[in-house]
Amino acid sequence: MRATKLTALAAAVAFSISLTACGSDDSTDSGSTAAAPTTTTMAPTMAPSSADSMATFGAGCAAVPTDPSDKGSFQAMAQVPVATAASGNPLLSTLVTAVKQAGLVDSLNSASDITVFAPTNDAFAKIPAADLKKVLADKKTLTSILTYHVVQGKLTPAELAGSHKTLQGGEVTVSGSGEDFKVDGAASVICGNVQTANATVYIIDSVLMPKS
Repeated sequence: MRATKLTALAAAVAFSISLTACGSDDSTDSGSTAAAPTTTTMAPTMAPSSADSMATFGAGCAAVPTDPSDKGSFQAMAQVPVATAASGNPLLSTLVTAVKQAGLVDSLNSASDITVFAPTNDAFAKIPAADLKKVLADKKTLTSILTYHVVQGKLTPAELAGSHKTLQGGEVTVSGSGEDFKVDGAASVICGNVQTANATVYIIDSVLMPKS
């Protein structure tokens, strides 16, 4: 009888040890299973958001050179300050001429974190030739117009809508969302979120005029 009890006790102890060992294995397995998804799920989430924040948009972007070695391409513009970047972009040659006439190249290139609303050549062509010639010859008026196109801070598309104080001293108002924006109710953004070394550029289809 005593031998039977001892045998039963030994079996119970052995069973208990076996359960503990199994529980320990399960807990180790489930620990490694839980850790694996954490690594796999977090990595893909960050890359798209970073890419999206730098993406250009708008039909006008199609006119920008795509060859990275071209100084007017988005890749080349991102490496240099804004006035230098604009000089390589085929859409902005009239703006570059105006900036040089006003003596603003160094000011714009040395500015830190700005947003520039950059009128295209076609935007300047909307101004009667005689009036444009007169403005280009008047440094004070030209400087006022050009600095009205510049605001402090590198505005992302999500921050673009609203009123922003310009370097000229007045305020420019942007309406819209997503990839559809109007500046001062008239100029449309045709190519937006273009990056340069010190600025974010929104290329627009009309020249903005400071409010008198």
